[in-house]
Amino acid sequence: MSKPDELLVDVAALVESGHSNQMSLTVVAGGAVVTGRLAPEVVWRQRVSEVLADSASLSDFAAAFTATTRTEGPPTHLHFHVARILQGAVGIPETGGMYRVAIEDVSAWTMGDFSYSDH
Repeated sequence: MSKPDELLVDVAALVESGHSNQMSLTVVAGGAVVTGRLAPEVVWRQRVSEVLADSASLSDFAAAFTATTRTEGPPTHLHFHVARILQGAVGIPETGGMYRVAIEDVSAWTMGDFSYSDH
């Protein structure tokens, strides 16, 4: 999107202000469908940092995610957790992952997350 959808920015701002991780959302960005729950950026960064810190080979990257987050102006990114990229009838990863999507890259979106089935 050349100009981010104001309603989507408002939804992201509500998630950021309420520190809630219960808002389910599905977006199309760069042709990929990402579905899952939104998290406040600070919560998302903390979880990514914890995962990296627990990795023997990636622990040096953990500090990059504990840096101070941007607080001025409207949100510029959506922070998904327990999320999947949908590819046909498969969700990647099956257990859910952590994704950061620029709001300006979202071409379509809907409330709720999509299920998928291996059957």
